[in-house]
Amino acid sequence: MEEKNNIGNEAEEKKMEDLLQESAKDTEIPDSLLPGEIEKKILERARIRKKRRRWRILSGTVAAGLCLVAGISGYFLITDHTGDMRSGTSEQSVSASSEAANPDGSDTDESSVTAGISETDLLATAEDYDEIYEYIQAEREYWEDAASATEESTADSSTGSAEARSFDSAGANAESISNTASGKEYSDTNVREEGVGEGDIVKTDGKNLYVVNGEKINIVGAGSTEMELLAQIESEEGSYPSEVYAQDGYLAVVYTKSEYSDGTNGYDGYYRDYTCADVYDVSNPEEPEKIGGITQSGYFNTMRIRGGYVYLLSSFYADTGAARGNQPAYIPEVQGKLISTDCIYMPQGRMGNSYTVISSFDLDDPEGHTDSKAVFGNTGICYVSTENIYITESIYGVSDSDVNQTSIRKVSYGEGILEGAGQTKLSGVLNDSFSIDEYDGYLRLVTTVTKTEGQTRGIVPLLAPEPSESNSLYVLDENLKIVGEIRDLAEGESVYSARFMGKTGYFVTFRQVDPLFSVDLSDPAAPKILGELKIPGFSEYLHPYGDGLLLGIGMDVDESGVTTEGVKLSMFDISDPSDVREVQKYVIEDMYGTDVYDYRSVFADVEKNLFGFTAYGSGQKYYIFSYDENKGFRQEFERTLGGYGSTRGLYIGDRFYLVSGNTIEAYALDGFEKVGDLVL
Repeated sequence: MEEKNNIGNEAEEKKMEDLLQESAKDTEIPDSLLPGEIEKKILERARIRKKRRRWRILSGTVAAGLCLVAGISGYFLITDHTGDMRSGTSEQSVSASSEAANPDGSDTDESSVTAGISETDLLATAEDYDEIYEYIQAEREYWEDAASATEESTADSSTGSAEARSFDSAGANAESISNTASGKEYSDTNVREEGVGEGDIVKTDGKNLYVVNGEKINIVGAGSTEMELLAQIESEEGSYPSEVYAQDGYLAVVYTKSEYSDGTNGYDGYYRDYTCADVYDVSNPEEPEKIGGITQSGYFNTMRIRGGYVYLLSSFYADTGAARGNQPAYIPEVQGKLISTDCIYMPQGRMGNSYTVISSFDLDDPEGHTDSKAVFGNTGICYVSTENIYITESIYGVSDSDVNQTSIRKVSYGEGILEGAGQTKLSGVLNDSFSIDEYDGYLRLVTTVTKTEGQTRGIVPLLAPEPSESNSLYVLDENLKIVGEIRDLAEGESVYSARFMGKTGYFVTFRQVDPLFSVDLSDPAAPKILGELKIPGFSEYLHPYGDGLLLGIGMDVDESGVTTEGVKLSMFDISDPSDVREVQKYVIEDMYGTDVYDYRSVFADVEKNLFGFTAYGSGQKYYIFSYDENKGFRQEFERTLGGYGSTRGLYIGDRFYLVSGNTIEAYALDGFEKVGDLVL
């Protein structure tokens, strides 16, 4: 009898949580951990001065967070770098009260409210670096109080032990009609937004392959029958390449490096991390020539390319123990200079400890630095449309709401210019970048809403009564005001994947079965559910697959919702969104996961009727499938890979290239017969 694999991840955690809930129904939450008590202590200690801010008026339309979970005596302390659990304003900023906008109880300054837009709709820039420092100290003091309260709780209890584990909560899934533009002779990276380029660990310009290989970038000639190593770019000591991007004879290489600073007194030294993008002229690929670059504070987050401009995003975490005068420890830099206060957008709450730093430069003139902004608060899921950059932040356990929330900050971009455009706050949190999408000037989101009674900011009591989950869909206008919404969807379940396709949206929730919802978004003010298909298992990734078809890649799960039968491929007929049907199903047995959480790892070419991805079981395998409406899914290619790591599949002309680690294998695209390989 074949042994089935445990599903892990969310389903397994749900089961564990259910057991904990059942075993501790009578556990009483200490008064010191109630939201009001923690909030009161912080407001007493963090006497943040109220300054009159400069507010930017709305003007037009403008890869993965880490949760550190430390369970202490039945409580989980969560530091969420996709957005901390901060106090804030009202759920929908358009209706925020003056008390919510000003936690110190002072009145809202009417002069800062323009055209019926409240203060909380606008992005405030910092008054000075001292104001930022005080926000950071408030953040630090909050966590000190939270830790102290938790220690008190631990002292009162003889049960439980501490453990720590990390999760990739950002989940970088994305949306793309196809990763191959019509008429191209080579494939491109599967991108989040059609028309917005992205870097990756492997890129091609149709002639050469550019491969991130450890601390080197290899340039491989692949346009002829034989592959040939043409050149390699060595990274400087202590730097680690993340991605490359090739276009029009230029190659952008993005890497992170660390530098040590002695500090202000010589004994308060610290390491600082920088994200760098170097641009090379590769018109002669055998002799790449560096022509310029840019450096900014923080770990690399993501990059986007639009209209010849590169937009580089990094996550900078302030040193909360730094002295006030040591500004480089808590203020981000670009090109060695501190970002000015009028380019730093402040958070909705009065605390923060990290930034999303955004810089732009022209790909063919990298020395001509264009613009930089920093969004202060906490880093989270970044979604980039063709006109706007959205920085989101998950918020838990705030005093003004009994549910988790998402803060959204909007920054417009174009021709290298960045401009803050607005902000808001909504109930629920995003699953990943599938769950947020811009279309015709409207922002559409689907969130999972969880009640947070009994939580403080950052402390989730797993031994309290089981939280009640539901899901909400929102449609926001260009000013980030809700114009349409649907609430209380799929109670007791969470969003696993989503896909917005024009005026129709699809999203999958999961607890024991896999409901695929279809939503009519043709009237932004009145979105409505068209259909709901319930099938076992769940889809982690959805991809449009030709006229009236939607491909799902996920897991096949038994009726208990805990045990998986293997990796599941589903083809949905969406020609009638009100009657979505699963018309074909294929299960890869003895496989317990895939790499589709990183959408760029998915090879999908609808015109060639091929899609590929990596699956994991006792080993790692790369698969390519095709689809026939009568015969269903057909496996075209299977390759066992050595070890575990990121793998990419792409084609140039009639050759398919499989890049895994330091090995490149070439196959005939017709029939997938191996024709060559190269060890780098």
